[in-house]
Amino acid sequence: LLDCMLPEKVGIHCPRPDILFLGPDENTADLMALGALHARKRGYPLWKSLTTGKPPSLGGIPHDTYGMTTLSVHTFKLELLKALGKREEDMTKIQTGGPDGDLGCNEIKISKDRTLGIVDGSGVAYDPEGLDRAELMDLADRRVMIENFNCAKLSPGGFVVKVSDVNVTLPDGTLVPRGDVFRDTFHLSKYAVADLFVPCGGRPKAVTADNVQQLLVNGHPKFQAVIEGANLFLTDPARRVLEDAGVHVLKDASTNKGGVTSSSLEVLAALVMPVEDHDRLMSIPDGAPAPEFYKQYVQHIQSVIAEKASMEFKCMWNVKCGGTGVHNTDTTEQLSQKINGLCDTIATEIVDSADKDLICTVLRKCMPPLLVEHYGVEHIMEHLPNNYMHASIAAWLSATYVYECGYSATEFAFHKFLRGLQESPKQEGPKGDAE
Repeated sequence: LLDCMLPEKVGIHCPRPDILFLGPDENTADLMALGALHARKRGYPLWKSLTTGKPPSLGGIPHDTYGMTTLSVHTFKLELLKALGKREEDMTKIQTGGPDGDLGCNEIKISKDRTLGIVDGSGVAYDPEGLDRAELMDLADRRVMIENFNCAKLSPGGFVVKVSDVNVTLPDGTLVPRGDVFRDTFHLSKYAVADLFVPCGGRPKAVTADNVQQLLVNGHPKFQAVIEGANLFLTDPARRVLEDAGVHVLKDASTNKGGVTSSSLEVLAALVMPVEDHDRLMSIPDGAPAPEFYKQYVQHIQSVIAEKASMEFKCMWNVKCGGTGVHNTDTTEQLSQKINGLCDTIATEIVDSADKDLICTVLRKCMPPLLVEHYGVEHIMEHLPNNYMHASIAAWLSATYVYECGYSATEFAFHKFLRGLQESPKQEGPKGDAE
């Protein structure tokens, strides 16, 4: 990949060098620092922005440390409960993905529900009265698996089954021949019944059209809502079956975009900030306190994640309440197609028109206020690669428009939306030292 981004160094023909950004997923978080340092060694000028979720010592913002992905999933959950007129504290929950993982750990830390069961790679912990919250918090703080749950903290009906267990009899008399099989199928079992099901980990296609009926009892769902954190845990046909049965299903492609949002803003800071400022204000030497700038930037990212998740949920909820009969599963796809299609059109028009006033107006709105205040829009325009800047503007315009006006809004509505942006007061903080 670096060869393609450094064509002049390796003697290959590339009319326009590619700019690529790599984010952490599927156990690659520990490789992000290696990627950035290798790029620096190769002489790649944008090495600070090549990989994201890096250690803070390299100016990175680790997703798990700040719960970025979990925040978007959790916001969808809270927005759904608000729309239904329910309190999180009154809800019961089954969760896959345990206290040792990114999503599972942070879901435990920020949730206020009564968690009945948790499944992870090591086994299952279940308590019909609710797993002890203090014990779960301790496991999450230590980032250890659910097999370490203290059985003394269980009610008489509770149990912990490890994957290594064989021929275990549960408190209700059920025999578990193999712990690993019990773990793999627990989400389909008679014990997995709660108000909420939040998959934060697990294997892809754990729920399909072939087994989804096991989440229903005489046609009635075991869960009121499924809020997906893990990717691809359910298939679309399974999602539609659940929705037809009355379950509120919020699909992974909508709910778990917090990590991607965090990565994109980490890239942005590395591109905009002078190297010396980035080293001083966005890097945390091991054992040193975080600079105030870093802390404020992280807080901004978290606010953006929560805001965008809330906007997407409300857009989806409006569709659901509109009586169209469209599944949430399909609304997610339609929203994505609308936003991406509009994004491509806007990006092309911006490149063709080179409308600087429009670009400046949108940059003031879509760039982090911290960067605008300290460096100004002109500096941002000078330092961002043109294709990156145009893509950022197009993405913000298309998403904001669709969220505010709905994915069925007309072309006339978009021009009205755009005119409103251009007529709004210009606000730009003073340019100066980043401290």
